[in-house]
Amino acid sequence: MSLPEHHRSHRVGLLRASVLGANDGIVSTASLVLGVAAAGASSEGILVAGVAGLVAGAMSMAAGEYVSVSSQADTEAADLTMEAEALVTHPEREQAELTTIYIKRGLDPALASTVAIQLMQHDALGAHARDELGLSDAQAARPVQAALASAATFTVGAGLPLLVAVLTPAAALLWAVPASSLLFLALLGSVSARAGGAPIAVAASRVTLWGALAMALTAGVGAAFGVVA
Repeated sequence: MSLPEHHRSHRVGLLRASVLGANDGIVSTASLVLGVAAAGASSEGILVAGVAGLVAGAMSMAAGEYVSVSSQADTEAADLTMEAEALVTHPEREQAELTTIYIKRGLDPALASTVAIQLMQHDALGAHARDELGLSDAQAARPVQAALASAATFTVGAGLPLLVAVLTPAAALLWAVPASSLLFLALLGSVSARAGGAPIAVAASRVTLWGALAMALTAGVGAAFGVVA
């Protein structure tokens, strides 16, 4: 007896929002702290900038995810409404569309027609949503869930470099924050890859590379403006 398969596709939406939030929290806050520190700001100024960045970033992530995923949900709802109307006004055409889809997937025409008829008798809209539109309950847009996940994970991610900045002496700030943040990013990439069943090394190196680039550029800008000041 074979063991049941444990797929991860149902996690995609929540995992994407969570990883995006945590990654942005670490990268943006660490970059902000480095930029302000490189410009010669005081410890108090660095802390204020970091906290402000955390709050603003969390709200921005929540709003952005909610608006984006709401737009996706609106589009999905509009497509389902259009499909429901077509099923009422042109059922034969819709059955033919479903039959064609199954033929393209490898069924012979007679079997494809039988499957289309039976599925439409059982749940016509569900069959067309799944097989024609590519929509399913597992991957349905959930705006509130995405917004909360992004805001929460951004806050956690942003809190990590901010905590390092609070605990580290000013003289060591410019190396402690980037070093620890790169470690946090590597751990985030590893955890997200593990949760999604993806290669760990690829995910960890990807987020670390882009994080390092963002921090380097921001520190450079801060140093340049600090010199000008």
